[in-house]
This record gives sequence, C-alpha cells and structure tokens, in this order.
Amino acid sequence: MAAMAAVRQMTRSEELGGRVRRGVAWSLLNNLTLRVGTFAVSIALARILAPEDFGVYAIALTVQTILINLAELGLAADLVRHGNLETRGPTIATLSLASSTLLTVVMVTTANTVATAMGSAGATPVIQLMATTMILAGVGVVPFAKLQREFMQKQLFAIDAVSLVITTGLTITLALAGFGAMSLAISRVAAQLAITLLQFAVTRQRLRFGWNADVARSGLKFGFPLSCAGLLALLLLNLDYVLVGRLMGPVSLGIYFLAFNISSWPTTIVGTAIRSVAMPAFARRGHADGYSNHIDLVRATSLTWAIALPIGTVLAVLSTQTIHVVYGARWLPAATALVGLGLFGTLRVVFDLWVAYLTARGAAGALLWTQAAWIIALCPVMYFAIRVDGLAGAGWAHAVVAALFMLPLYLFAMRRVGVSVGSLLRCFAPALIAIVPAALASWFVAEHVAQPFVSLFIGGVTLFAVYSALLGPWFRNQGFITLNREPHTGRARTRRRTLKEPT
Repeated sequence: MAAMAAVRQMTRSEELGGRVRRGVAWSLLNNLTLRVGTFAVSIALARILAPEDFGVYAIALTVQTILINLAELGLAADLVRHGNLETRGPTIATLSLASSTLLTVVMVTTANTVATAMGSAGATPVIQLMATTMILAGVGVVPFAKLQREFMQKQLFAIDAVSLVITTGLTITLALAGFGAMSLAISRVAAQLAITLLQFAVTRQRLRFGWNADVARSGLKFGFPLSCAGLLALLLLNLDYVLVGRLMGPVSLGIYFLAFNISSWPTTIVGTAIRSVAMPAFARRGHADGYSNHIDLVRATSLTWAIALPIGTVLAVLSTQTIHVVYGARWLPAATALVGLGLFGTLRVVFDLWVAYLTARGAAGALLWTQAAWIIALCPVMYFAIRVDGLAGAGWAHAVVAALFMLPLYLFAMRRVGVSVGSLLRCFAPALIAIVPAALASWFVAEHVAQPFVSLFIGGVTLFAVYSALLGPWFRNQGFITLNREPHTGRARTRRRTLKEPT
C-alpha cells in the first residue's frame, strides 16, 4: 500500500510539473506577444500624442490601478490558493462586486479633487471613465481565479490577444481622431469588457452570487491583508508618478511614464510569465510536502534573476539608444530616468517571485509590512532625488532603495518562513559576475557607433554574447542539462531539464 501511495504521489508530482512547464511556456509567449503589440502601439502613439496627453493618462492610470487592486480585496488569490470554486465562488463574487462598486463610486465622485492634487485637473474625465473597469474586473473574479488555478495559460493567451487587438485598433483610431488621452481610456474600458466576457466563456462559469459567512470571513482574513499589501505595492510603484507630476508637471510626467514602461520589460517579459503560474504551483506543491523543500524556489530565483538581469542592463547601458530608436529624438530626456529604472526592473522580477511564494505560504502579514516599509523608505529618497537630479534622480531612487533596503527586508521575510537566506543570496552571484564585463563590452562597442539603431543592435548583441559565454558553465553546473540513469537498464541518457514544478 505504501508503495502504491508513493507511486500515486510521484504521478501527481509529474503531472503538476508538466502543467507548470506548459503554463510557463504559454505565459511567456503571451507576454512576449503583448509586449511586442504594446511596444508597437506606444511607438505609434508617441508620434501622434503630445507628452502632456501621456501625463494625463498616467495620472488616471495611477488612480485606477491603485483602486482596482483594493477593490478586488485579494479574493482572486484566495480562490487560487484554496480552490473549491463551486463552494467558495458565489460568496467571493458577492464580496468582489460589492467592493468594486463602492470604490467605483468613490473614484468617480473624487476624480476632480484627486486629479487636481496630482497636478492635472484635465485628467478628471479620464479618471471617471476608467473607473468602470473596476466593476468589470470585480464581476470576473471567479473565472479569472479558475484560469490561474488550473494553469489555463493557453486560454489566457487567446483572451489577451483579443484584448490587444481591441486596444490597438481603438486607441490609434481615436488618437488620430483627436481624442487625446481619452483614446487610451476608452480602449482600456472596451478591452476590460471583452476580457471579462471571454473569461466567463472559456471557463464555462456562470455568474453566481451567494453568501456563506464562514467563506466570507476566511476569504477576507487572507485576502484583505494581501490586498492592502498589493495596494501599498502599487502606491509604491506609482509614488514616483505623483511626485514627478507634482514637482515637474505633466510634460515631464509623460516623459517619465514612457521611461518607466520600458523599464518594466524585464517584469513583463520574464516576471509576469513566471508569476502567473508560480503562486498556484507553490501552493499545490506546499500542500503536498508541507513546504519542507525549497529547491524549487531556489532554482526559480536563480533562473529568473539570470534571465532578467541582462535585459535590465541593456536598458540601463544603452538607455539613450533605446529611447531614440523606440520613441524618437524628442523623447530623449526619458533616457536619464531609464538608467536607474532599468536596473530596478531586474530586482522587481525577483521580488515578484518571492511575493508569489510568500502568498502561497499565507504570509499576507509579512507582505503587508514589507510594502509599508518600502513606501516609508522610498518617499523621502524619491522626493529629494527629484529635487536634486530631476528624472534621473527618480530612476536612481528606485534602484538604490530596492537594492540597499528592500532586498535585505525580503530576505528577512523569507527567513521567517524557513527559507535559507544563504541559498537565496548565492542565486545572485554568478549572473552578477558575468554581467559586469558584458556591460562594459557593450558600452565600449556602442559608444563607437554613431547611428542609434546600429549602436543599440551591436551593443545589445555584444552584451548578450559575452554574458552567455561567461554564464554558460554555470547553467551546465546547475544541472539544466544532466546525465540520468535509466531506472531499469542503468544506461546513461541525456535529458534537457527545464524548471521543474513551480518557477
């Protein structure tokens, strides 16, 4: 009986590993496609809209992003963690709709006050229109949780592809028609409506409401601190928008907005793909082994950091060329902010992975106090950095606080749930050793080429070539290509390994 139980456990583990790997592959394809599409749209809009339009939209997006996270109350994560959608779903849907509706009303009625406080009263109608996305997202909490819980990344890819087409077509059409920042808001609302409808369609979920006091209590007990932590994280990531807009005006905010978007490439391409499957995978694995084995977390951290670091370094080292090629010469002031933001983006990827692990462990309290501490540390640093060095100071404020303050704080939180700090710190060293000569070589080559596109291409190729050559032995030593024994014949066979189970 014990042997049969062990076989069943091994089979379940292998099935989970396969689902996670497929989920990561589809999620990575999804994020690459969305990034390319968003990249193309942003290039077009940078040549149609004025910097002030981007500044107005950035203000509206800041408010909407912050409130939509609070409106959801962490309830989707509760469903992903616990499963049992048939029992918990109706109550969670009721809570989600009630909170999202309430905050939509608040957002609409206070839009003018908020927009004025952030330095642009013209953002008021844009904020009010984008408020409707909160209700749409609140209605879709159950199908969204099912897509995440069941690793339905292929279906998410299709949904996001439809959303991209709608966003692209509407935004460009309305921008050409002279709608300005409102074109971005209208397309976002239309895309959210399509996303919600498609989520219900592909998961075959019905919109059901109900009430169970026990489910409500447990959902809020886990979800509310997590939601507050997420809210603080969003406040953190949008604190710079508020300060830049307030201290430097909407034109500078529009320029900074584009720089921050580019710096998010490591997070979008690598982090989002991994994060979308990491939390449910960590939760499922943890329920099986009691979170006694941290090898999956260590391997995921190593690979995530190794992949994200060269992307962020290219953005930092070749910031001027990147901005010139992507958006044109009139947006070159954004390059000064991109240097620090590019480096900050690489750490964000790792932090997001650790947040997924802590969420799976149910450590919502730890996430709450880490995000609160981050805001407390960043606020004065960001303020004085902007005063001293403008947009460049804003970018470096993020990088310095993340590296010197938040990295030790996250390591402390991981230690409190039993993860070895030493094993996580060792994940950073190989890639850091390889990136320094790669960055120097890239900078030297790029500086001797005048044409921006050629300089960016040659500099980027040089960095990745040197980095890959130096880090290649580490990949082999980590066992991603290993020799394994066939269980019955004893013959050696080569098997290429990818990240197993949670990544």
